[in-house]
Amino acid sequence: MSARGRRHRIVIPVLVGVLLTAVTLVTREIDQPDQTDRGFLSPTVTDDHGGSRLAASLARQGVTVQRETDTFRALRATRPGPATLFVPAPELLHPRTVSLFGLLPGGTRLVLVDPPRRVLAAAGLPLRPTGRRWATRAVPPQAHGRSCPLAEAASVTTAAVARQRYAPTGVGNVDLCYAGGLARLPGAAESVVVGASDPFRNGRIDEWDNLAFATGLLATAGRVIWLDLDGPAPPPPEPHRTPTRPLPERVDEVDEPAEPEDRRGEGNSETASDGRPGGETSGPRARDSAGQPNPLWSAFPPWFWALLLQLALAALLIAIGRARRLGPPTPEPLPVSVPAAETVLGRGRLYQQARARENTARLLRTATLARLARRLHLPADAPPGTVAATVAADTGDQPDTIRELLYGDAPRTDRDLLELAGELDRVTRTGESTSTPDPPAAARLPKPRSEGDPR
Repeated sequence: MSARGRRHRIVIPVLVGVLLTAVTLVTREIDQPDQTDRGFLSPTVTDDHGGSRLAASLARQGVTVQRETDTFRALRATRPGPATLFVPAPELLHPRTVSLFGLLPGGTRLVLVDPPRRVLAAAGLPLRPTGRRWATRAVPPQAHGRSCPLAEAASVTTAAVARQRYAPTGVGNVDLCYAGGLARLPGAAESVVVGASDPFRNGRIDEWDNLAFATGLLATAGRVIWLDLDGPAPPPPEPHRTPTRPLPERVDEVDEPAEPEDRRGEGNSETASDGRPGGETSGPRARDSAGQPNPLWSAFPPWFWALLLQLALAALLIAIGRARRLGPPTPEPLPVSVPAAETVLGRGRLYQQARARENTARLLRTATLARLARRLHLPADAPPGTVAATVAADTGDQPDTIRELLYGDAPRTDRDLLELAGELDRVTRTGESTSTPDPPAAARLPKPRSEGDPR
């Protein structure tokens, strides 16, 4: 096998593997929604990543679903009476708002879906992420060989919860279920952390027992406050003094955000009200200076960046496959002188390895016709009949035999090719001694030497 063939045997499987990996990554990126996507787990969105089917299931069981698009209004809606505060996109919460979850009234259940580490720390939950799977796994309610203490899990055999797993930090009482994919922190205000969004999404809610799991988890209090954030939550209003009391009962007890002129006046002071030096405020300018992500990344959906990466990989593979040496070929001197016989033998072996009998026979016949035409003074466009008759008269063979020899079919075996080569050599050599010598060629003037000719 040639070097090029060996290289192709190595490169082609590698390229196929890279292509399959790229397709897998793109498919996974498109299939797996993100909490920053518009309409993610919204009770009004009917797409696969929405939560309208869960909201309809809760309504059929007589549970009141109250949709709120503001974090403070959702916190105030938990009063009075027991309620479940459902936060499907904790990543969109403002860091200074998460700490207010510790002020929820008694009888409230807080449900967080796949919260990042910073949300767990800001909310004061004694949990830490331990491992994240490539895809969500459907598991039974048991965890570490122990049954799940959640009463809602009694009717659920399997649910797709185990994607992000959690473990306690060693402080407080933590109940783990579903192989660590669900963690419950009991108390006056109970907190439940779920490691996957699959049981709540329209596209996955009918798989396994996801519908029973999600409905039972949210329907315990009879009233659900659904926090439906349309984007990153704005910062909380700047308080005039440090609050020392729990959440207010009425909306008018909360300080409203200052006007833009007031914010600029507060930013001119040496220290802002939240203790940051240099007069940093909580407006867009402060977010830029704090190193927040570039808004260009959020201007396009994730599948756009995944498709762009796939196109870049495809272009790279095409460039590698069609790579050529830059510039014209550079002539190099041969390292050794190869005898003509070895060259002929090498080419013959190549033809034999490729089983190119037809090409070999055509080359032999073409060379024989050229030698015979030069010796017998035949024109280049002489018909086969004339050539066969002239050669037969010169060698004493039959014209049909010569015609079959010079213009016949290609040999089928290597032995037929050897016999053809022998017959062509015999015809070429026969009559050379008796043939008339070639007329002397006309004297030609020598060509002018070019500049740099070593002669």
